[in-house]
Amino acid sequence: MGRAEAAVTESYLRLRKRLDGPLPVPAWPQGITPAAFDAVDPRLLHALLDEAFPGGLIAPFEDWYGNLTTDSEFDPALCVPALTGDGRVAGFVQCWTSGFVKDLAVAPGYRGQGLGAALMLHAFALFAARGTPHVDLKVQLAEAPARRLYARLGMVEA
Repeated sequence: MGRAEAAVTESYLRLRKRLDGPLPVPAWPQGITPAAFDAVDPRLLHALLDEAFPGGLIAPFEDWYGNLTTDSEFDPALCVPALTGDGRVAGFVQCWTSGFVKDLAVAPGYRGQGLGAALMLHAFALFAARGTPHVDLKVQLAEAPARRLYARLGMVEA
């Protein structure tokens, strides 16, 4: 591994949640509910991801959507938007069939209300129902709010 690759790897933690016990039921913020991936314009999901991960971390829409939907680990049931009563995208969790949370994004106006936790608990339940033993994700070391959320949900360094 080169020095640049090592620096990138060291800036992230890999966290894991074992799914071998009872899981809390998600507490969705008032007026927000999970929706089917296919029920939402994917451009809105992409826009949320682009806002949540600035600096060009998210590929342009055509590339992002094509890569997402043709990936061998893509299952639309594991890509869950959270919508407001009037259909706005408040959050989105994108997971792979291997038991990996690729992205979790909450729109700025909905942060601090428990939506990120609800999306993660929903994802945990989806994986547990499939018999997946654990869920993993990567989080940047510098992302203290995300790391606190994942710790509250029982995720530990893998």
